[in-house]
Amino acid sequence: MIVPIKSLYEAHLTVRDLDRSVAFYRDVLGLPLAHVVPDRNVAFFWVPKAETAMLGLWGVGTAPMGMRLHIAFTVELTDVEHSVAALRDAGLTPHFNNTPIDEPIVLGWMPATSVYFDDPDGHSLEFISLLPDPPRPDLGTVSLSEWRALTR
Repeated sequence: MIVPIKSLYEAHLTVRDLDRSVAFYRDVLGLPLAHVVPDRNVAFFWVPKAETAMLGLWGVGTAPMGMRLHIAFTVELTDVEHSVAALRDAGLTPHFNNTPIDEPIVLGWMPATSVYFDDPDGHSLEFISLLPDPPRPDLGTVSLSEWRALTR
């Protein structure tokens, strides 16, 4: 190890329409807009507040191709639980492996509970919260209610 890494500070995504994506990340997800550089077609957001971490959105113009990338946002457990309804209220589809879900799922090997959804460019976003329970890789991926029934 060269130096010990404490956390991820920034990540970047390409977007087809910077204004649309700025509105989504600012108004739907509530991230504070930090800085826009119009001549470079880029916007930066603080995650979740100034100087904690940063997300850069880079406009790619009218390119006919793009990449689907993934970013996970750490949130409180109760916020993961409420996110399914909140995402639906915002017109988004909570899912796991592209199958709509009615409650958060648990990744037993971590264990963590999460809800996936897509941004306007199809990037995979996730709300995730680590659970205080011991890992249960034998359970695979289960709903949060199943996890609670099997681990209590």
